[in-house]
Amino acid sequence: MADSKPVFSLDGDPMAAEALLRDVFGIVVTEVIRKGTSASEKVCEWKEPEELKQLLDLELRSQGEASEQILARCREVIRYSVKTCHPHFFNQLFSGLDPHALAGRIVTESLNTSQYTYEIAPVFVLMEEEVLKKLRALVGWSSGDGVFCPGGSISNMYAVNLARYQRYPDCKQRGLRALPPLALFTSKECHYSIKKGAAFLGLGTDSVRVVKTDERGKMIPEDLERQISLAEAEGAVPFLVSATSGTTVLGAFDPLEAIADVCQRHGLWLHVDAAWGGSVLLSQTHRHLLDGIQRADSVAWNPHKLLTAGLQCSALLLRDTSNLLKRCHGSQASYLFQQDKFYDVALDTGDKVVQCGRRVDCLKLWLMWKAQGGQGLERRVDQAFALAWYLVEELKKREGFELVMEPEFVNVCFWFVPPSLRGKKESPDYGERLSKVAPVLKERMVKEGSMMIGYQPHGTRGNFFRMVVANPALTRADMDFLLNELERLGQDL
Repeated sequence: MADSKPVFSLDGDPMAAEALLRDVFGIVVTEVIRKGTSASEKVCEWKEPEELKQLLDLELRSQGEASEQILARCREVIRYSVKTCHPHFFNQLFSGLDPHALAGRIVTESLNTSQYTYEIAPVFVLMEEEVLKKLRALVGWSSGDGVFCPGGSISNMYAVNLARYQRYPDCKQRGLRALPPLALFTSKECHYSIKKGAAFLGLGTDSVRVVKTDERGKMIPEDLERQISLAEAEGAVPFLVSATSGTTVLGAFDPLEAIADVCQRHGLWLHVDAAWGGSVLLSQTHRHLLDGIQRADSVAWNPHKLLTAGLQCSALLLRDTSNLLKRCHGSQASYLFQQDKFYDVALDTGDKVVQCGRRVDCLKLWLMWKAQGGQGLERRVDQAFALAWYLVEELKKREGFELVMEPEFVNVCFWFVPPSLRGKKESPDYGERLSKVAPVLKERMVKEGSMMIGYQPHGTRGNFFRMVVANPALTRADMDFLLNELERLGQDL
């Protein structure tokens, strides 16, 4: 029995394995890259969960299947998946498809290595440092440290952990009993990962002090000062401020210079969550939105969002040059990080992170940057701003569309007011009825597969649409389609 093989195994048959992969790549090129990026195709083919389970035949069995069946399954997976590369997918802060980044992802997956030692990832250890160096230079730092993380949420959590360790290094060994009650500060528009991180790190969500924002969603520095004084009066020790450059819903940029002044006065670590807005640093025209970011201690930046590097590509950048990452997270596993290796062991970066195995996330960004150049990526960012402004101007011309506010980024937030509610803003149930419009239109567009756009309530505001202009393949025609399609879907409401 030891020599027996599954009926359809390709183990030991390189020709058959190569044939299968060529067929799979062909399916990907046709069904994802060609059709998935075509405006004439559907964004998604919606099925209810129980029906989808039956269509996909998800059960795992003891016997293997023939290559023809495997190829059919690949087609089914693609058919019923959302095409995030589609020009009418506006649902998230990531969209589109960059062919060079995709090429990098394919090479990365094929090589299947881990980014922890120079021994097994020599190319990528050197490449990661070069890419991080470039990102740090755009922030305004000539030196520093950094690492690619599995998403912006983890980058933010790392920043909190590093700030805590820098102030209380004993906590690495002694844990929470080495700490006084701590307080960190962020705005009410911050990403939810700040509170999740506080809970995960044992600080508790009560340690997160929420700072007020102005009408545009920007942190108010004067209230930050007030919250710091209040925390101290209550016996807590302030240690970190997390500012946001590009909030998730409104796309707001906190005033970093003024916040940095507050942090400097109180000796607090300044973290900037620029997961969404960091790519604006590439634009000479718009980088003023992040003025003061060079004064931060740490920055989170996700090139998989506005730069279209592909999921996931998320950098944590540090101004620190004291090896804080490795001191905070290192565990010196002797089977990985032997100190008597035949090369410079400083190249083994695995002890900078909490993970052991770590995927390679630098190649897709490096390859895309090599192909586009910094100037090409700058044009990509500027084009997104230009299209967002075009959409705003077109929206203002049409009856039934109302801006939540004038955007300063590529988040365009608005209500679609259906015919039955126009001219009735003064009626007592107007807000309640308007709030029901977006969910209805979302269901209709998804079930037709015509487009996807997100909606949400926000504070006292009822549900409104958040249009995200991020896909570099978008044109004015796609902005016009969005408005026309909402009118079509909502004409009977």
